[in-house]
Amino acid sequence: MMSESMMEEQNPWWFHETDPDWEEFEELEYRVMPKWTSKISLVPFSLNIVIGPRRVGKTMGMKLLIRELLRREENPYALFYFDCGVLENYREIVEVVNEYIKIKERKGIKTSYIFLDEVTLVPDWWRAVKYLVDRRKLKLDVITITGSVTIAAERHIGAFGGRQGNGKTVEVMPLSFRGYYNLFHEDFFPSKGQEVFERYLETGGYLAYLNRKLRTNEVVSVIKADVRALGKSTSAARDVIGAILDVAPDPVSLRKLAERAGVSAPTVREYLELFEGLHILLPIPFIDAGGRILPRKDRKFAIRDPLLARAVAQWTGRELSRAVLYEWVVQEHLYRRFGEIFYFRTDWYEIDAIAGGMKVEVKSGLSRRGYPRDVLVLEGRNVPEFLYGL
Repeated sequence: MMSESMMEEQNPWWFHETDPDWEEFEELEYRVMPKWTSKISLVPFSLNIVIGPRRVGKTMGMKLLIRELLRREENPYALFYFDCGVLENYREIVEVVNEYIKIKERKGIKTSYIFLDEVTLVPDWWRAVKYLVDRRKLKLDVITITGSVTIAAERHIGAFGGRQGNGKTVEVMPLSFRGYYNLFHEDFFPSKGQEVFERYLETGGYLAYLNRKLRTNEVVSVIKADVRALGKSTSAARDVIGAILDVAPDPVSLRKLAERAGVSAPTVREYLELFEGLHILLPIPFIDAGGRILPRKDRKFAIRDPLLARAVAQWTGRELSRAVLYEWVVQEHLYRRFGEIFYFRTDWYEIDAIAGGMKVEVKSGLSRRGYPRDVLVLEGRNVPEFLYGL
């Protein structure tokens, strides 16, 4: 049986004590109140699913939301948090929640807010969540579960179709350049923009790295752990992602990637889907002059954050050029803004990013080639201001 002492240790506010994460947040040199917490539904019944890479700030965001809720809740026992990383199997998730339900009933609580953190670390975790929702003992409550992006890679979110009630699925990604810049300055100045952008290319949008609480080799370890958790080979994953870095930023076919990685084309497809599910890789399909998406054409691929890019380069023993990083950052930001992105090329020119009616060609230096008038040729010095304005 799950001991109450373990639950009590993770919920110090039950005893009007402060949480260590709150104290850590106040001590950070660089900190920001996460905006994604406002997207979480607090209307019963809700099953909220928060997905994002590990070390991106999901736990801290949940703890800060709990602190806000405690200001309006009379009974602190209405807030329950549990780190599922200590559990062995999905049955223990059920056991933990059942033990909390007993406490909730003893305290006469009608509506509670249950936070199950890093639930995807538990094998078959989705069975437990589905079972708890189907029992309807939590029909007056708000449940929020978080996990690394393996939750998307395994496609288990589909198991909750019709079961989320008022709940939302919220994606948490590293800070955008605008959010990052605002850590240092309130208003945009071109000279400061370039200075902060250079730093962004080093640290990415990971506050933990900026606060010296995360290192590049730890990012690699997390990626490898996620790959293993999905039952895949880290060596095959390294070879496939390394092959992408070899050809970046050019479009490439599955066949050519397979040749470079020394694996079959189906294996390449499998690992591309894995990296996409882990929110490491952004596939960019070809779109023709008539607006038709051609999925069989060669694709571009972008690494979705500069720190992730540096970590992957370290893991695979590759070098990354500034031109590649500039293009990837612009493509990722356009994707976040519009929800889709494509590229186009002819025998005479290429357009790196087409999204939301915008056509953008990225140049880390000065551009000397002519492009159609509706194409924004983004020279390196103008990239920070462009990103800030998105």
